[in-house]
Amino acid sequence: MEIFKKVANNMKTLVKPGEIVGVACSGGRDSISLLHYLNSIKEDLDIEVVCININHSIRDNSDRDSRFVVDFCQENRIRCYKFVIDSYNIARTRHLTLEQAAREGRYEMFRTLIRKGLVDKIALGHHISDQAETVLMHILRGAGLSGASGMAMSSEGIFIRPMLNISRQEINEYIIENDLNYVEDETNADSTYTRNFLRNEIMPKLEEKFPNCQENIANFGNICRKDDEYIESLVTLDAVIVDKENKIVKLPRNYFVYPEPIVNRMIRKAFNSIDIYADIESKHIEMIKALAKMGENGSKISLPNKIFAICEYDYITIYKKVPKVNTQTWVFKSGRIKIDGLGTLIVRKAKNNEVEEGVLKFDASKLPKGVLWRFRKDGDIFEKFGGGTKKLKSYLVNKKVPARLRDNIPLLASDNEVFVIAGVEISEKVRIDENSKNIYEVVLNKNE
Repeated sequence: MEIFKKVANNMKTLVKPGEIVGVACSGGRDSISLLHYLNSIKEDLDIEVVCININHSIRDNSDRDSRFVVDFCQENRIRCYKFVIDSYNIARTRHLTLEQAAREGRYEMFRTLIRKGLVDKIALGHHISDQAETVLMHILRGAGLSGASGMAMSSEGIFIRPMLNISRQEINEYIIENDLNYVEDETNADSTYTRNFLRNEIMPKLEEKFPNCQENIANFGNICRKDDEYIESLVTLDAVIVDKENKIVKLPRNYFVYPEPIVNRMIRKAFNSIDIYADIESKHIEMIKALAKMGENGSKISLPNKIFAICEYDYITIYKKVPKVNTQTWVFKSGRIKIDGLGTLIVRKAKNNEVEEGVLKFDASKLPKGVLWRFRKDGDIFEKFGGGTKKLKSYLVNKKVPARLRDNIPLLASDNEVFVIAGVEISEKVRIDENSKNIYEVVLNKNE
């Protein structure tokens, strides 16, 4: 057990007594070693250890490997959660490589287990060689200081890597000392995968010339991490607007005048604030900075995984692709209308005609018969409050409503005339006056 003494010391700083630690286990030597060792010291740490096995449906032997893990857990009295994900379907629907799809599916499953309270932490079997490969891969992809830092021993408050300072040789020694069986992933020999290419083709050549290169690369990553953490401490997101539920973040354009190291990290943190951690590279950061400095209102760039950045007046907005316009219609009456991706439209009789923030009040007796709630159409017009008819598009532009939102705002309309723009304004034609008795109010609740 002395071989893994560093792992035990790491765990003391990574977990709290009473926590449930889920060990991601594929059945390979790294994850089997970690699962076996953590299970052996769980009482010393006062934690519960469970196994998480995910079949990615990629390899012919994946079912066999999952059965091996389940049998190992039964023999060692370890609770096991076993899942199957369709990596090919994820890759096809999200336009990802198979490698990316497997990773996304795997981490989504991990986060689901955390969200449901089945585990408190996810322990991953990454070690020094994995760290060296990660640092090198990020550098080759054009990463900055943050990417060159590689993997952290603890990230997002839920993922822990207690073997990150353990070598592959130490893991092999632990396997031999404890007479552990494990399975070999045959895809590890497939160098078409980026990480396997580095592991199988590049690292052996580097080690021939530089015997300690893996440790040196990993140490370089640690140095980068310390420098990066200091610069990160200088970054503020005070004026950044985050809509976590709808995956939208808005960065003030005047923030982009800060020193470049600060701006780069501000953008990274903006992505992280809406749970985007992967596939954003230095070139994408540069594209966003150029957009902030040179882009006109409405200018847009495409980023990986259907993410977009767009100039919206005083902000750069980063968001996931907006769904196509809803073509549904609803009759005008009191009630609640749930609109996918937007929230809930609440329509009700008003108790008074007093002005309230976020509430639009209007005289329903002034509406023509047959008005409907619908979404924007070509040719819509609107008589703005105070008088003056304009095309709806021009009115929304003047109100600085972002283009990506205009087609998804509920409108109360008859033919091509709009009387209420939910969350924005009412028409002069339904203004409340001293004779108004049939007063209605509309609230667009984006949190429901």
